[in-house]
Amino acid sequence: MPQPPVPVPSALSRRGLLATAGAAGVAGVAVTAGAIGLTVTAAGPAAASSPRRSAALVVHNARVFTGTSSTGASGTGTSGRGCPDAVAVGRDGRILAVGPDSAVRRFVGRDTDVVDARGGTLMSGIHDGHAHPMDAASRSLRPSLAGAEQTVEELRKTLTGFLKDSAEQEPDGWLVVEDWNPVGLLPRGTAPHHSMLDALPTRRPIALRGGDGHNLWANQRALDIAKVTASTPDPVGGKIVKGTDGKPTGVLKDDAQPIVTRHIPEPDGTRLADAAAKILAEAAASGITTFMEAVVGHDELKLYQRLAESDRLLQRIVPALRLDADLTKDPAAALAYAKGLRDRFSDVPGLRFGTVKVFLDGVIEYPAQTAALLAPYLDEDGTPTDHRGDLYVSAADYGRLSAAFNAEGWQMHAHAIGDRAVRTSLDGYAYALRRTGRRDVRNTTAHLQLVDPADLPRFAALGVVACMQLQWATRNVWTMDALLPYIGAARHRRLYPARSLRERRAALAGGSDWPVDPLQVWNQIRTAVDREGMAGEGDLYRAQEGISRTSSLLMHTLGTARQLRSEHVTGTVERGKAADLVLLDRDVTRCPVADISSSEVRLTLVGGTVVHDAESSAGRAAAARVTRAAAGPRPTSYASVHGGRHASCGCG
Repeated sequence: MPQPPVPVPSALSRRGLLATAGAAGVAGVAVTAGAIGLTVTAAGPAAASSPRRSAALVVHNARVFTGTSSTGASGTGTSGRGCPDAVAVGRDGRILAVGPDSAVRRFVGRDTDVVDARGGTLMSGIHDGHAHPMDAASRSLRPSLAGAEQTVEELRKTLTGFLKDSAEQEPDGWLVVEDWNPVGLLPRGTAPHHSMLDALPTRRPIALRGGDGHNLWANQRALDIAKVTASTPDPVGGKIVKGTDGKPTGVLKDDAQPIVTRHIPEPDGTRLADAAAKILAEAAASGITTFMEAVVGHDELKLYQRLAESDRLLQRIVPALRLDADLTKDPAAALAYAKGLRDRFSDVPGLRFGTVKVFLDGVIEYPAQTAALLAPYLDEDGTPTDHRGDLYVSAADYGRLSAAFNAEGWQMHAHAIGDRAVRTSLDGYAYALRRTGRRDVRNTTAHLQLVDPADLPRFAALGVVACMQLQWATRNVWTMDALLPYIGAARHRRLYPARSLRERRAALAGGSDWPVDPLQVWNQIRTAVDREGMAGEGDLYRAQEGISRTSSLLMHTLGTARQLRSEHVTGTVERGKAADLVLLDRDVTRCPVADISSSEVRLTLVGGTVVHDAESSAGRAAAARVTRAAAGPRPTSYASVHGGRHASCGCG
């Protein structure tokens, strides 16, 4: 969404430039890059005869990945004239020229700043097609268990420390703790129960939020406040876990979580906005220039409004308005709800409405197993059970809902992990296409952990975008110990079918699902290629489902721009496009694939505005926060999580 530029003097100090660039956000200051901390040279006397349309910024000595259709396999050509190594950014925030140094040099004027890329890649900024940055901001204000695996005694010790740190909240203030590992209680097989939390030295209500976003564990005080009892029914799309005695255990899954969380006071607005600004700075330090915020309601939109009003909204944002399961049964009410939010917040610069989000199922890993499967889950011995997961919306309801929104130009975005949920989304989109005839809305299915082979060609046939989070496609405890035994080898070989979809001409897009995972953009791009990543214990079916380096770069730039219906503005490095660019410290088009993971972002621009400068104090701080978060502890072992040897996989 281009905005009118505001002229900025070129002779700014480093502090002045970064303050202005940070304040500008996507509302659009087309700034020069003078003194931004990179290798910058002034144009010099030779530029006296520079053309009338001199550039604000020229980056040269780069390996430019244009992402255009004329690039061929390398993705770096430009209209058949060879590999470009320079880009000029105009004073209107748009790309003025792309080509060899000799051609772009003519755009250097007296006040043009010139950056030496030192052979690093210059490319479109990363478009994250499925993330939760405002949730990341909220989580950052709370203590975290960081996915730890602990005994009940160890957990109580950790939580007691959190209680002491917030003693001023006694006796009624909520203790909310992030990144609880729903399968992390030791010894293996220990089931969470509110009594374990009730034994803590407090009467405060306590809620542990699962790092996967699909589970919450509450103590009895929290259950009492929420009035959760043995007679409380499961909400549509959620489950209140109950014990053999019929009483709630304290664990709530998926859409049952709001029964408790709606009683938790919101963080102070100023603190939350400050945290969100830091989160967006971290995203800019990772090279992200556009987000699709994958679960949005009134509160998230108010937060974005506050960021925009304080000139701290750095990225372009496509909010996906979440429709609760009950709304999915009433298309007219759902459409009215979405339009109401759009109308209320349509004047917030940087936001572009037109997408709604629906959860069709949960997660597939043991012990949750709420993802909807076509064939049943297996038990620990490899024997089929009678459990096929949870489908939260029927194909008929999803079809009617999709038709209603598509008819008015809105795009659907479905969370679908299991193959039954994926099929449900496609069936719904097929119905909508028959009813509306509209193929231009770019309906999307996200995650796609399992896709039945019969459904692979339907994505292209229906014009459905496959938005994948391929940092998950690696051999580790989540895909092996917590998954393989419970779905069997045949289905396991079909995990995250990126190449299979691409070979059938499906449109691929990428996303991080941050903060479900740490934000590791470049490792995500690498893992799509080698199916191993930084922490993998070997590759996960690389030969079958790994994609090329160029395909991975494209799916996280142009592919996601197409998903978000913004490819006319961003996603490639072309004359006239918005200067949403990222400059890296290496050539990711040629370096060893494994080295892509450790790429560092030197400079990020959104609409010609500097939103990250790696050599400024603010940029160094943001990059350091990204590094610390990515290096945080994660569960490292699922030994015995499923107990003994499995007939299905032979592990032991």
